[in-house]
Amino acid sequence: MRITLNLATRPYIELRPLYRRLRVWMVILALVGGFLGYMLHLEQHSAARATAHVQSLNTRVNRLEQQQQSYRALMAEPKNAATLHQSDFLNRLFRRKSFSWTATMEDLETVLPSGVQVESLQPIVHPDGKVVLRLRVLGPQDRGVDLLRNLESSRYFASPRLASESLASQGDNSGSGNANAGGPSYVNFNILADYRSLPHPTPAANSHKSPASSRKHAHAASRHAKPAPKTRTAKRSRP
Repeated sequence: MRITLNLATRPYIELRPLYRRLRVWMVILALVGGFLGYMLHLEQHSAARATAHVQSLNTRVNRLEQQQQSYRALMAEPKNAATLHQSDFLNRLFRRKSFSWTATMEDLETVLPSGVQVESLQPIVHPDGKVVLRLRVLGPQDRGVDLLRNLESSRYFASPRLASESLASQGDNSGSGNANAGGPSYVNFNILADYRSLPHPTPAANSHKSPASSRKHAHAASRHAKPAPKTRTAKRSRP
């Protein structure tokens, strides 16, 4: 019978594999720390450049504001106030003249349902050139809803909204000529819509000629054409 005795005060532990793993993890952590430090340096550099760019923009904005204030003070002088007032009046006049009633009515005809009458049309021209149309129409309630849908789907109008809605009076119903005792009730709609004056496509000059006009031009050309000269054939003498 063999008895094993351990006379050491501390048991022996093999620490070499543990130290090897610790060295590997230290290398990995050092690499990760170096990469993160490099990324932090790049972010700080880009943040410094962005801060410098913002400061330069703020400096330019402040300089432009100072120039604007100096120009306003210059135009507010008594000798330049009349010119400023005249320029404002001309700018408002040009904005009003740029609004085309003909184009607006043509665009409105494309979205107006049958049975709906336009009682009033008021354009509101803002200083920035934006045009808002105030429409007052008369018609059945379902046709008014159709008008709002057509305005939403139109490329010439945007953001239609119903300002107010009221039941039409008896005089308005009789004036329309479509109301009777059992007919639909007519409603007055006040509608606001943004108007976008877009260029209309121009048809080609020669692509829409009717056949009647082409026959007419051909007949006129045949009348004015010169007759072809007659040719005489010489007769042969018999031998």
